[in-house]
Amino acid sequence: SNNNSKHSNSQAQCISKMKKAQVVFIPSSGLSHLVSTLEFAKLLINRDNRLRITVLVMKSPNTSETDAYIHSLPISDSLRIVNLPECSLPLNTDRASAMTALPEAQKLNVKQAVSILTAEEQQYGPLAAFVVDMFCTTMIDVAKEFSVPALIFFTSSVASLGLSLHLHTLLEQDNLDSTQLLQKNELAVPSFANSVPINLIPSFMLHKGWESFFERYASGLKKSDGIIVNSFEELESHAVRSFFSHPDLAALPIYPVGPLLNPEPKTESTADSFDIIKWLDAQPPFSVVFLCFGTRGSFYADQIQEIAHAIENSGVRFLWSLRKSSPSKGFRSVPSDYSVLDLVSLLPEGFLDRTSEIGKVIGWAPQTQILAHPATGGFVSHCGWNSTLESIYFGVPIAAWPLYAEQQANAFELVCELKMGVEIALDYQGQFNGEYNYVVSAEKIERGIKSVLSVDGELRKKVKEMSEKCRKTLLESGSSYTYLGNLIDYIMNQV
Repeated sequence: SNNNSKHSNSQAQCISKMKKAQVVFIPSSGLSHLVSTLEFAKLLINRDNRLRITVLVMKSPNTSETDAYIHSLPISDSLRIVNLPECSLPLNTDRASAMTALPEAQKLNVKQAVSILTAEEQQYGPLAAFVVDMFCTTMIDVAKEFSVPALIFFTSSVASLGLSLHLHTLLEQDNLDSTQLLQKNELAVPSFANSVPINLIPSFMLHKGWESFFERYASGLKKSDGIIVNSFEELESHAVRSFFSHPDLAALPIYPVGPLLNPEPKTESTADSFDIIKWLDAQPPFSVVFLCFGTRGSFYADQIQEIAHAIENSGVRFLWSLRKSSPSKGFRSVPSDYSVLDLVSLLPEGFLDRTSEIGKVIGWAPQTQILAHPATGGFVSHCGWNSTLESIYFGVPIAAWPLYAEQQANAFELVCELKMGVEIALDYQGQFNGEYNYVVSAEKIERGIKSVLSVDGELRKKVKEMSEKCRKTLLESGSSYTYLGNLIDYIMNQV
């Protein structure tokens, strides 16, 4: 026993002498970005106890959802969360301006918070790196002031990262402007195996009103010391390879360390969730189609009517998460739930009665619980990257209906490159205020619903195989495990 105590003493001394490092995380203000950033922070500290992470949270004005999520987190000595003072923006700030103005307004608060950390070097080790969200690249300047590298946390796919960088290069080096690009039919992009049709390039990359935002965003990505991506090599092997082989991309080190998934943040009452799961328990395996369009997805009445007709005509079992567009068109517009009375007047007359045996129209949905359920056979999705990863993880094929942001690129990759989804409307594009380029017909939606439920053996098999790889990649021999190790080595080499 004496030997044991000697051994544990010397171990304790080793640990106290052990090199330690502090890392500052700056997520952007959206809940989905915050959630995957915190999942990544937990992954890092579980892997290496020399790291101490401080997450500086910027809140969007008037959002309570981030508070509820943060309160549900287990706080430890290795993971600290600091709420930055709130900055207010003029009332009708449009989304593009707000996304730039919020991080800009927080720079001084970030400097002050980081100065406090550097005073704790004795206990927690020196500051080694900043990890900043893809929409907070202005914070790279702050990292430079503290003489540490800035890594970007990219919450979407490797393919769409490659698309942003390549487009920026074309606009800059070849001196093209977006109108010239819009005249082409398609574009060869190194991170995609197939040429990408121009009408599937996300609107924020080529839309006149977003030009200065895109320029700042993409040049910010290029200024970083490396990019951490919430994806994994087994899923996006072509895109990952393009970063090692294509001269345009090879200058930027990438670390695909995903999938970073979180059990659904418990921000809503669970009585509804309980009802939904109970209903699913009574359905046959793979028989239910789940329609859900993310935290900001909502439609106007004419589109809702077409979806309802499609569901009813298809005759399939369904769970439809239907959310109400916010009346305000500014930055703060997050959809809310409809009342039962609203639904009755909004949906075709008698729809709820006629379909009550085979389906449910719900508001907010416990998405991961639904996707994990054996009754769920297909997912009509906006192809936000978190939803796409969850769907793959649980082996549920997607019927792709992208709405905005980089979702068109995700949908194209899923359907045309990876052959792991079916199409509803890849070229459907909206602005953040809920205006869309056309109304998708009931026939088109019905085709997608039937096709995702009856997907041929080949597609379902592909999704199932990828689901298995998805679960293994973070384990010891997986590629994400290896990239995470390389990233930790890089961070520790800074101190």
